[in-house]
Amino acid sequence: MNPRLLEPFVGNRWAKILLISVALLGMGTHVFSEPPIVSLLPKEDLPEGWALVEGPKVFTQKTLFERINGQAELYFKYGFQKSVFAVYQNKKSNRDQLEVDIYDMGNVLQAFGIFSRFRNEERPGGFGLDSYLDDQTAFFYKGKYFVLLYATEPDPSVLKRMAGTVAVKIGDPSPPPREVDYFPRKGLKPGSIQYFSEGLLGYQFLKRGFQGTYLEKVAAKAKDEDKAKGEVEDKSGTGNKESQLFLAIFKTAQDATDALKTYKGHLSRKGKVRPEIPPSFGSNALKGEDPYKGRVMVAQKGVYLLGVIGFEDGKKGENLLAEFMKRVE
Repeated sequence: MNPRLLEPFVGNRWAKILLISVALLGMGTHVFSEPPIVSLLPKEDLPEGWALVEGPKVFTQKTLFERINGQAELYFKYGFQKSVFAVYQNKKSNRDQLEVDIYDMGNVLQAFGIFSRFRNEERPGGFGLDSYLDDQTAFFYKGKYFVLLYATEPDPSVLKRMAGTVAVKIGDPSPPPREVDYFPRKGLKPGSIQYFSEGLLGYQFLKRGFQGTYLEKVAAKAKDEDKAKGEVEDKSGTGNKESQLFLAIFKTAQDATDALKTYKGHLSRKGKVRPEIPPSFGSNALKGEDPYKGRVMVAQKGVYLLGVIGFEDGKKGENLLAEFMKRVE
């Protein structure tokens, strides 16, 4: 607004307040406006001997398939907004290149979700809110952004430096999703917590939520029985079996109650429902045998369904679920 338009009213204190408000609004817009996604790419601050040779190219929901045709749908499920892509090259060798993709996923929960679906083990790189680094790949999430880097030649030092540079440029101060801290750490397989935007545990009625994998030591006999059943077993040679804790999230408590009833009906038809539910888990709880994952116990807490599934030792599973429930706010 042009201050001259208010000159006839300079004696009016409300006009003065309006002028101040307009000035502050302009300052606020300048200070807190979000930088364009292209500005997050490294430019002058590159490792020595490296240069930008392609891009930046910006992709939207309409054009993302041009960049990642086979994986675009997965990104869409996690709220993809836009992305930017660039290629860097070592001046000493045109075969030594580094691709950088920065994805705006809308919020930190969705950025963590897509990050968690790419990670299959814990190999932190020390950048972003959480990260993964190997010889040719680095990826991380910070704020609403998921960042993926790929090197044509093994060079983890350059990957780490470039990823760290992007992480510093991302000013989004959002903390990690609070649900990540709900999972008890004892027995938790490092890097195994995932967020699913739909179809948690493969069941559409559970909708969206988190799951974490736990390593349970099993006796030799039970181990042989698991092999016969074709159940998942840890390959490290330690005799551990993989089981899960999960947290399904609903809009209302009634939605959670309805989903629990649906699960009970599914177990009645395909698996087993057992009556011996410890009273400490409340009236809205379920215990039984899942047809695909083994022993299961589920309890409701407000808008959440919390569950433990696949544990060989049912008592240990119940104790872990009880601790899980205490941690959920």
